[in-house]
Amino acid sequence: MGSMTHLTLPYPISANRYWATRIIRVKGTAKYRAMTYVTPEAEQYRREVGVIAAAAGLSSATPGRVLLHVQLYPNRPQDWARRARKEPHTWDDSVMCIDLGNCEKVLSDALNGIAWADDKQLRRIVLERMEPDEKGARLEVGIEHLAPAPSLFGEAAA
Repeated sequence: MGSMTHLTLPYPISANRYWATRIIRVKGTAKYRAMTYVTPEAEQYRREVGVIAAAAGLSSATPGRVLLHVQLYPNRPQDWARRARKEPHTWDDSVMCIDLGNCEKVLSDALNGIAWADDKQLRRIVLERMEPDEKGARLEVGIEHLAPAPSLFGEAAA
């Protein structure tokens, strides 16, 4: 296995705010169609992620398989201590947080073309929702470019 690159990224925006759809009229016809696009807020998130990934030395030119490990830290509410006293083992279940599937899709889209050439290179994704802490809402991400796996024919497969 290759070395793991660690990134601390901003908390992701919701997929509901990442993509938007509008209805447009097709020129010269009476027909309409839906057009889905990446929002300006999503573009800003992509830029922030890109700057952090580039500073860590990540490159989309790296071929091969990728392992992605994601720890999602929601924002810790002001009443966290009271919640923790009341429900010590599950207090953070009621903390507002983006769902893990939504988080993964937004993150993968933001890193696509930055940390890997195409998200089809992702071979393993580990997602964890963490207990909120004093460091605030964020994503802790590990990206590992995996060594080629041996093929059935005795040579390394990409």
